[in-house]
Amino acid sequence: MSFSLDWLAAEWTDWQARGLARRSSSRENAQGREVLIEGRSYLNFGSNDYLGLANDPRLKEAARQAWESEGWGAGASPLVTGQSTAHARLEQALAVWLGTEGALVFSSGYAANTGTIAALVGPGDVIYSDAKNHASLIDGCRQSRAATRIYAHARVDDLRSQLRESAGDYRRALIVTDSLFSMDGDLAPLAEICDLADEFGAMLLVDEAHASGVWGSRGSGWVEEAGVADRVPIRLGTLSKAVGSAGGFVAGSRLLINWLSNRARSYVYSTAHPPAVAAAAQAGIELIIAEPWRRERLQALAVKVRHALIDQGWRVGQAKTQIIPVVIGDAASAMECAARLRGAGLWVPGIRPPSVPPGESLLRISLTAAHTDDDVDRLCAGLADLRKIQPAA
Repeated sequence: MSFSLDWLAAEWTDWQARGLARRSSSRENAQGREVLIEGRSYLNFGSNDYLGLANDPRLKEAARQAWESEGWGAGASPLVTGQSTAHARLEQALAVWLGTEGALVFSSGYAANTGTIAALVGPGDVIYSDAKNHASLIDGCRQSRAATRIYAHARVDDLRSQLRESAGDYRRALIVTDSLFSMDGDLAPLAEICDLADEFGAMLLVDEAHASGVWGSRGSGWVEEAGVADRVPIRLGTLSKAVGSAGGFVAGSRLLINWLSNRARSYVYSTAHPPAVAAAAQAGIELIIAEPWRRERLQALAVKVRHALIDQGWRVGQAKTQIIPVVIGDAASAMECAARLRGAGLWVPGIRPPSVPPGESLLRISLTAAHTDDDVDRLCAGLADLRKIQPAA
C-alpha cells in the first residue's frame, strides 16, 4: 500500500480531460462593472456585488475609521479576546434590519451555514434539503451526521411526501433551503415551505445569501418579500454579496443566537474577521436601506436582459432575479461559449460540474446596479452573435 501522492498525476489528467480544470485569473484593478484581467478590460457580468457597493467610498471610509480606532486583525475568536465594537454594532444593525431579536456574525457565509446546521441537528435527527442547495448547506448537512433526505428542487409536493413518510422516525427535523438559488436564479416557494414546517413541526433554515439586499421593501431578502419573516426562525446570509463587504451571519431569536455562539464550531474556533470589515458591512446595510433605487435598478436590468435572451431563443429556466442562467449543456461547450464572450470583452463565467449537475453546464450572468444600459446592450448583442453559432441546450 502506497501513501504517496503519485495518484494525483493520473487523477489531475483525467480531471483536465473532462474539461473540469479551473484556473484563477489575476485581476489588476478594483472589482466593479469593469475588470482588468491579465492586461485586458472586460465588462464584468460575473460578480455577486449586486448593488455596486463593494467599492463604494462610504464603505471604504467606514473601514478606515474602524481600522484606525480598532486596528486590523481581530486576534482570536470573539469568545477568547472579546468582540470588537464594530462587530457588536454590526450584529445590532443586522437584527434591526431583519427584525429579529439577535444576530451572530461569522467569518464567512460558508462558516455560518456549516456551523449552524451542525449545531442544530445530529445523529438521530433528519434534514430535508433542496436538491439545488448551495454546497455550503450540503456540507453542513454532511458535517451534522444527521440523516439527510433530498427533495426535488422547489417541489413542495415532494417535500410534503417525504415529511409524511418519515414522520415520527427521528428526534428532530430541519428543512434547509436557499431562498434565491445561486446557479438557477430562481426563488424558493417559501410560504408553502413554511406551511409544511408548521404542519410537521419541523425547524426551518433559509439561506438568503443571494437575496439579502435585493428583495423586500427594506432590502432584507426574499423572506421579507414573500411575507414570511415572522415564520422563518433561522435566517442566514452573507455580507460579501449585495452588502459589499465580507462574512456571514445568522439571525433569529436570542435563544438561538446564544446557542450558536456556544455550539457552532465554525464560530467558536475561528478568529473573527477584521473589525474594519464589520464596519464596512454595517455601512453597506445602511445604504441598502437608504437607497432603494439600487435594487429597483437591478431588477429593471434583469427584466430587460431576460426578455432579450428569451427572444434570442436561449434557455434561461425559471429565473426571475438578477442571476440569469444561460443553459448550454455539456461542460466543454459552456467553456467555449464563455471564451467567445471574453473575446468580445464580456466576462461571463462558464459554470460546470461539480457546481452544477452533469449536462447542465451554463453561462451565469450576474447583473449589478452599477451596470449601465449600454453595458447590458453590449451583453445582449454578444449573446445574439453567440446564438448564431451555438444551439440552445
